[in-house]
Amino acid sequence: MPEAAALELDGIEVRYGSVSAVRDLTLSVGKGEIVGLIGPNGAGKSTTLHAIMGLLPAHRGEIRLHGQSLRRRSAEAIARAGIALVPEGRRIFGDFTVEENLRLGLAARRQAYIGDALGPAFELFPILAEFRRRQAGALSGGQQQQLAIGRALVARPDILLLDEPSLGLAPLAVDGIFQAFTEIREVGTTILLVEQRAQRTVALANRTHVLVGGELQMTLGPADAEDTDKIIAAYLAS
Repeated sequence: MPEAAALELDGIEVRYGSVSAVRDLTLSVGKGEIVGLIGPNGAGKSTTLHAIMGLLPAHRGEIRLHGQSLRRRSAEAIARAGIALVPEGRRIFGDFTVEENLRLGLAARRQAYIGDALGPAFELFPILAEFRRRQAGALSGGQQQQLAIGRALVARPDILLLDEPSLGLAPLAVDGIFQAFTEIREVGTTILLVEQRAQRTVALANRTHVLVGGELQMTLGPADAEDTDKIIAAYLAS
């Protein structure tokens, strides 16, 4: 794996009871990269993100952030070390305002802030600034996803974990979200992206790993985005 890796997974295994959901998974994400993680339902993609975040224990292997082991660290400690998770389903607080939701992200911030603490979210998603006093439950699905990503960004993480961010969104909203990923990468934030939209992910990411049955089956590059047969074959691997 490259020396400059911001995040490394080295032979990890994650179990639910006696069942292995992820087996011998090794991958790395370099600073400022977008790395995709795709595969069929139940492949272990979300489980991988939860293991990185300390929400599930890795029974074997090692997870390292900037070369330092995350073993036995709590989810709170991992967040403060510089990793933020945008969970599947957004999980915003509908009765809170947009601004109140964003301020919840400050709990994981590692250092004091100067000026507008919510600036990163408002710069990336101006609609959040416009609707900052509005109840989050009144936003559209795409706007709620922007809010969930913005809440993670106000902590100024080194690494952003995204779990199915386009799920349930209209095509125009999906376009906006994927454009945001490019802008996030351009300012140096590293992204590990779990996504159902395989071709778009392969086209966007520096590289994309295909998980099937908890195991890495194939790694694809942007040039493979139009090779539908190759992507389908990866999904059907046993």
